[in-house]
Amino acid sequence: MQQWTIGSGDVGVRLDKYLAGADRLVSHGRALTALERGKIFVNDREVTPADAGTRLAVGDVVRVWMDRPGSSRRRAAIGETRDLPILYEDETMVVLNKPAGLLAVPLPPTRRTDAPSVFDDLKDYLRKRGRRRPFVVHRIDRDTSGLVLFAKTSDAQVALKEQFKRHRPERVYLAVMYGHPSPPAGSWRDQLVWDEKSLIQKETHPKDPRGKDAFCHYRTLERLKGASLVEVNLVTGRRNQIRIQARLRGHTLVGEKRYVYGPDELRSITFPRQALHAHRLVFDHPTDGRLMRFEAPIPGDMAELVERLRVNSGHSQSPQGS
Repeated sequence: MQQWTIGSGDVGVRLDKYLAGADRLVSHGRALTALERGKIFVNDREVTPADAGTRLAVGDVVRVWMDRPGSSRRRAAIGETRDLPILYEDETMVVLNKPAGLLAVPLPPTRRTDAPSVFDDLKDYLRKRGRRRPFVVHRIDRDTSGLVLFAKTSDAQVALKEQFKRHRPERVYLAVMYGHPSPPAGSWRDQLVWDEKSLIQKETHPKDPRGKDAFCHYRTLERLKGASLVEVNLVTGRRNQIRIQARLRGHTLVGEKRYVYGPDELRSITFPRQALHAHRLVFDHPTDGRLMRFEAPIPGDMAELVERLRVNSGHSQSPQGS
């Protein structure tokens, strides 16, 4: 077991960044894995990925128990061939941290493939415990990582979906997009229409009867070389909303393949997926009304992307500004 006491030089440093130091766990990916598998303690309290952004104070004691019994795999996870961390589960709902590259729900019958989904894994997980199938509340894109919520009862699904319909939940995303939004904080509002043939969102005029309002708030967390780390707070939740609204303003997401702006030469940053992460989800509990708040730290691939662009630009901030 390794242990460190925080001195004045590390005050205010994020826990995950501290753990990723060269004389500790070396990389951000290893730090997140250790957090996910219950190997990290701060002041004798086990911490989780939700604590990754905790700012350290003088005298805090950070311990790493790498060979902790039972920690060789994530202990709260589903999936036969992959780990899907469960951030919260009770009798009414499940909140998971979805990795990029995995569908949240199966494709419709006309587009059905054998591609795995969180829904399928969760259905198997619940069936083994004598429970019914999960109920979909909302979804995120296959190549977007982060928080996704499922209900375990039809009543809970109705209550949660009603909140989303009224725009009650707080849904905050982190995105790395080309360029530097001007102004650095503000709101985006568009009328969008879903093209069933092309399966993409398109901008339309305000009087189009098919159009739907798309509204969000954004703020730049960090200017990088040729790009920005931006926090986006959705008010509405249209399909692919952040991806199309950023593109409409010339700020295509890094790694984006569908909603692109200008010639390929303008998108020179290599990244295998759209750099988008569902970071924070806040809503009312469907049965007792408690305020539920969840955060999924920026995943390793996006953290490494930010660090690469930061090194090139001379910045040295944390990859997550909230």
